Amino acid sequence: MMFEGYIWIPGIAALMAGLFVLGWTVSARITKHKIGSAQERAGKIIADAEKDAGNLKREKLLEAKDEWYKKKQEFEHEANGKRNKLQAFEKQLGDREENLERKLELFNKKERDLASLKGSLEERLRTVEEKQSTLARVIAEENQRLERASGLSRDEAKKILLENMVNETKSEASQMLKEIRDTARVDAKKEAQKIIIQAIQRTAADHCVETTVSVLHIQSDEMKGRIIGKEGRNIKAFEAATGVDVIVDDTPEAVILSGFDPLRREVARISLERLIADGRIHPARIEEVVEKVRHELDEELLHVGESAILESGLHGGHQDLLKHIGRMKYRSSYGQNLLAHSLEVAHLTGLMAAEFGFEANVAKRAGLLHDIGKTGASDRDQRRGFASRGYPHGAPDLGARSGSRRDQRRSPGCPA
Repeated sequence: MMFEGYIWIPGIAALMAGLFVLGWTVSARITKHKIGSAQERAGKIIADAEKDAGNLKREKLLEAKDEWYKKKQEFEHEANGKRNKLQAFEKQLGDREENLERKLELFNKKERDLASLKGSLEERLRTVEEKQSTLARVIAEENQRLERASGLSRDEAKKILLENMVNETKSEASQMLKEIRDTARVDAKKEAQKIIIQAIQRTAADHCVETTVSVLHIQSDEMKGRIIGKEGRNIKAFEAATGVDVIVDDTPEAVILSGFDPLRREVARISLERLIADGRIHPARIEEVVEKVRHELDEELLHVGESAILESGLHGGHQDLLKHIGRMKYRSSYGQNLLAHSLEVAHLTGLMAAEFGFEANVAKRAGLLHDIGKTGASDRDQRRGFASRGYPHGAPDLGARSGSRRDQRRSPGCPA
């Protein structure tokens, strides 16, 4: 058994040696293969690196060439600019030099002309002096000859000459005085016209044209039916309360208020606007709104009259008078608003009175109230108003009394 064991040992050793040789061979081949692969990769990497380096080198060369070309262009552009500036400067210097040469030539020419003119003037001066001496001698001889011929001395002839000159001067002075008076009369007329024109220009006012109709715009045509009412009750009640005709026609989104009294048209316009805004349109409501608007408008007339008095530079006044002044805002005369016209006349009369030395406030008040009669209300309203103030038979004769008072206060130097 031991012998058989010894026989197996060399076999095992040989097997192990073979396995070792086989392992070493395989390992060598694997190592060689790895080395070859590594070398191939290294060669490829080196080739890629060389290729990249070549590309990078070419790129850098191109960039360097581009940069060099740009620098060259910049240098050439800068050099051309400097060259152009230098050429322009040289041209300016050349032009200045030419101008200086022309000016120098002109100066020399003028100097020569002045020298020639000086010589000519000196020659003329000598000639004039000789002529003056000759003339003085001739005058003296002529005077002596005249004295011998007339039998008068020099002083006597001078006295006669002076008397003739005085008489002639007086005649001319009289004629001149007459001309001055005529001119002063014409100038005074022109100056008066100028003062009036300046006063008109200083108080230039805007004119507004009044019409006999007012147009009220509504939101929709459906409101027209509500304004008319059932069987026309609303529109009849409105016309009776305001005294203004209401025209509802095919005009889109518009109602026309017609009447010759602008104040009544204004009451109707405001009342209809409020009724439309409120939405309740019936006869009782119409009378209520119209009466309320009429009362508010009376207060507004009072405020307008007070503002007009203050704008004219006046103060004070009865409330009825102030209301009549306020009524002028809703009246027109010859196409112009009556209040604007009266304020303009007040300013004009005040300026002209101040120019002529008269009392300006009296003139302003007269100008403001000169058309007050055109603001009268209806006959019924006037009779009711005057009766409440103690005049049962109508308006007093204010015009006659104001006229007589005006005649009494008129200054002797004031024109009529």
